[in-house]
Amino acid sequence: MFIDEATLHVKAGRGGNGITAFRREKFVPRGGPSGGNGGRGGDVILEVDSNKNTLLDFQNRQLYQAENGKNGGPSNKQGSNGASIVLRVPPGTMVYDAATGELVADLTGEPGSERVVIARGGRGGRGNAAFATARNQAPHFAENGEPGEERELRLQLKLLADVGLVGFPNAGKSTLISRVSAARPKIADYPFTTLVPQLGVVRVGDWKSFVMADIPGLIEGAHAGAGLGHQFLRHIERTRILIHILDVSGMTGRDPVDDYHTINRELAAYNERLASLPQIIALNKVDLPGSEEIAERTRIALEPEGRAIFAISAVTGQGVPALIAAAAEALEQARAEAPAPGVGVEEEEEPPVYQPPRTPRAQPWSVHRGEDHTFVVQGKGVERMVAMTDLQHEGSLRALQKKLDRMGVFDRLRAEGAQDGDTIRIGDLEFDFVEEEQLYERLERAAMSRRARREQRESEEK
Repeated sequence: MFIDEATLHVKAGRGGNGITAFRREKFVPRGGPSGGNGGRGGDVILEVDSNKNTLLDFQNRQLYQAENGKNGGPSNKQGSNGASIVLRVPPGTMVYDAATGELVADLTGEPGSERVVIARGGRGGRGNAAFATARNQAPHFAENGEPGEERELRLQLKLLADVGLVGFPNAGKSTLISRVSAARPKIADYPFTTLVPQLGVVRVGDWKSFVMADIPGLIEGAHAGAGLGHQFLRHIERTRILIHILDVSGMTGRDPVDDYHTINRELAAYNERLASLPQIIALNKVDLPGSEEIAERTRIALEPEGRAIFAISAVTGQGVPALIAAAAEALEQARAEAPAPGVGVEEEEEPPVYQPPRTPRAQPWSVHRGEDHTFVVQGKGVERMVAMTDLQHEGSLRALQKKLDRMGVFDRLRAEGAQDGDTIRIGDLEFDFVEEEQLYERLERAAMSRRARREQRESEEK
């Protein structure tokens, strides 16, 4: 089954958590913290597989998730990294972000575009050994692993072929590709026999070959959705030359010259680049009675187009060798003039291959007012910081508070009108806003209370 579009959800692995541990070996006084770091989460990778020519593998499964990193261990043991998952796609696969429609990768299989990390795994959380300082020599908290990247992708396949066959239904495209290659498409005498594109390797002599694509028949209005060809027009966007096959048997009741101009209008309406590709005109079915007169009349009418015209019979093979030789020669010339095929967009530049960048330390964040005295702090960096904080430990929360204070989050909240008791939301964390003066007073009262309890305990011991 030929499937040329697929939507999938990819999720990279989460980093492993760091742990809180201390050395307790005999004869090691004051061993100190020894919690190890968590391992890195696995990536989601797309890789070109030349043995594939369809996206069928992604038809029945939409979620692909890499392995999470393992947690750290005592004695400064590093957790193992999660295994990456490699998804193999056929050459010519274009990867779009389903949410934004942005083209993030064009996997043609050429050097530099055959493998891409589409979702990067989260880094492992740091163990308490990493937080030890001269002022805090025994930290009792560690860091959670970073969540892996998660995204919705839309895959679209554009076949990589050198020569594309275009024409009305039953013009003889399938018969021609079956004669000159090992492709065996269905051939019948009714319209739209070919339901999916067919690829075939055409050999010219002993050493030369090229890939030919048989595109389902086009009709007037194909670019707007008429017929079947509109689904597959994109598959000829990467071709270098076109062979335009016209039926000159007279059995269709149509004028081959009108067919020629109709198809070219549809190509131009879909993509101007297709109409500008080099074309070779093949007047097919000249073996039938009465076809020679129509072929000659068509040749005279199309000679002003300045394109090579061949009278052929795909059934008997008449004129086919000369047509293939001309196609090979035109292909060599096209390759010399434009080494890289187009990508089906207006600009000629190669599309960027997506590589998720490493997260910088400083990332923009914003504050906006919600409902019912709620303020929401948004930003990838600050949300990641909260996600990696162990919210069940007081030491982790104090460290997070210091980081947010250094970033200016509290000053921004105060400037936006946050008052004592308002709810602040950062990712999954919600807490009450406390004015700086009141916070200091509460901390001072807490310190006095601890000092009073200590003095009372000392007096009781005496």
